[in-house]
Amino acid sequence: MSTLLSVVVPMYNEEAVVPALVERLRPVLDGLGIAYEVVAVDDGSADRTAALLFEHGRTWPELRLVKLRRNSGHQAALTAGLQRSRGDWVVSIDADLQDPPEAIAEMLRVARDRGVDVVYGVRSDRSTDTAFKRHTAGAYYRLMRRLVGAEVPAQAGDFRLLSREVVEVLKVLPERTPVYRLLVPSLGFSSAAVPYVRERRVAGETKYPLRRMVALAWNSAADFSAAPLRIATWLGGLAFVSCLGLMVFGVVVWANGTVIPGWTSLFLAVLLLSAVQLICLGLLGEYVARIYRTVQNRPTFHVEFDSAAEPAAAAAR
Repeated sequence: MSTLLSVVVPMYNEEAVVPALVERLRPVLDGLGIAYEVVAVDDGSADRTAALLFEHGRTWPELRLVKLRRNSGHQAALTAGLQRSRGDWVVSIDADLQDPPEAIAEMLRVARDRGVDVVYGVRSDRSTDTAFKRHTAGAYYRLMRRLVGAEVPAQAGDFRLLSREVVEVLKVLPERTPVYRLLVPSLGFSSAAVPYVRERRVAGETKYPLRRMVALAWNSAADFSAAPLRIATWLGGLAFVSCLGLMVFGVVVWANGTVIPGWTSLFLAVLLLSAVQLICLGLLGEYVARIYRTVQNRPTFHVEFDSAAEPAAAAAR
């Protein structure tokens, strides 16, 4: 029997979450009455996440463990899961159970009934998040919709359902640092949305602290827009206008016969121009670095083993 549904779950140091995830996810998928698989991607965890997943796989044959050799990041782990998935439909969901597995059945029903290729899980209620997280998330989606386009659904993270056609397209794209919450809408496939209430993390700590949130925002902007380079252009124009103002000021003062210490104006002009030049060079360097990584064509992750393809190797570990 061919696999109808694949559920991809990226994990990093989630040993405290694994038991609750299995206890809640398995009844939901068994209740669908279809052939399915769960592709749990261990993103180089330093705890017992992989060991616990393999133990649960002994009694849950649909559970596959794909272990990466090192921590490669959430989006890279998600990419590994998408590439290894075999289902006609593929759902991606985080392990912390903030996105309810029970919504998977509704997402699959909507996809079939409406004939769409993508179904987004949209957070209709984020009251369980902190006020800081809610406001920064709202600012992120407003910025992305302005930079990338209105097709980016608001409050839709990485909880989504994709058809096999969409997955195959994603697999051949030459993206080095994919941000799927922007990449998937940009493809233009027909879509729908399923609202849900975001829940509290069942255990452990968030894997998206402020540092990673900022990195996600930067990757989103740099990968899908040239706006940062335009910022450099605007800064250069502002510096030019400021220098013109200083020149006019200097001529007026000279015409009035006022003596000005020359070092002050020189210091301000050099300081302003140097700051703008460094900012522009930094922005250009970020884009050149992305070109360099693309030209190198090095894989963003390395799969150590897949319990479905290498059961003997997995058992030895």
